Amino acid sequence: MSRKMIIDTDTASDDAVALMMALVSPDIEVVAITIVAGNMSTRQGSINARYTVELCGKNTPVFEGATKPLLRESYRAEFFHGRDGMGNMNYPAPKSPAAEGHGVDALIKHIQANPGITLVTLGPMTNVALAVSRAPEIVPNISRCVVMGGAACAVGNITPAAEYNIWCDPEAARICFRSGLAIEMVGWELCRGAANLVEKEMRYYKDVIDTPLSHFVIDCNASALKTNQEWMGDPGIGLPDPVAMAIAIDPDICSKRSKHYVEIECEGGFTRGMTIVDQLNVTPYDTENVAMWQPAVKRGAPHISVCWEIDVARWKALLEKCVRQPISS
Repeated sequence: MSRKMIIDTDTASDDAVALMMALVSPDIEVVAITIVAGNMSTRQGSINARYTVELCGKNTPVFEGATKPLLRESYRAEFFHGRDGMGNMNYPAPKSPAAEGHGVDALIKHIQANPGITLVTLGPMTNVALAVSRAPEIVPNISRCVVMGGAACAVGNITPAAEYNIWCDPEAARICFRSGLAIEMVGWELCRGAANLVEKEMRYYKDVIDTPLSHFVIDCNASALKTNQEWMGDPGIGLPDPVAMAIAIDPDICSKRSKHYVEIECEGGFTRGMTIVDQLNVTPYDTENVAMWQPAVKRGAPHISVCWEIDVARWKALLEKCVRQPISS
């Protein structure tokens, strides 16, 4: 039996690779994709998602959702992903339009209709925050909420303290992390270093595997490769959203995880969007220095599952398996 999944995304290049992985996985049924403003505008994110769906030979509906954060100004990431979000590849426009209806309504509808569904978030959490605020009864229907967001070790990629998706709409992330969702936090740092696709692997994807999907993985990340190397100092292409999707598909790719209280910093200037993980479990002690954590403690035991390490070989093997999948016409 296939596992049902709904994906919320601000589709740029690494999001598109993550979408591809889910769409071609034979045991995954992606019932809907919802678009949120983030890396790209909602409109451009929708175009990129629909192109990816068609590339994979699917007809999964793509719903456009929130066009801006709950309270913050919008901040795009063309500097990282290219002006089109897809490495300036100028892919052809998708043939099918966006699905009718708002992304938040689609989230509520599909989660209500599919108890046990997996929700994967690849962008700011605006749509999800609006959905769980409007219909909190959907929370128990979500068996896993795999979040590509945050940085468990507090090394940011948009500021020194924060990862982009959480920083973009920290108020939305705070709502979601406090909602009771079964969140699995996959921080961006897990795609770094050895988890990068390096030059030898990129050549292998294009010259040896040589499928439409293997070319897509490398080509659409051309801008991300350049920025990742020059700005972050990493050796190749970092793929945070595909790493999160890999864990959604195969949970054992996360080789070290533990549950913690996690809070989102919304008030700080230098620390806006920081994901504060109580790694040492100090908050249950009702002392003055952790008094602000007591509302979280009183809500119950820690329920945010934090991924600390991944099996790099297993992650890369899954990505390769996906790009070798035949595309249905």
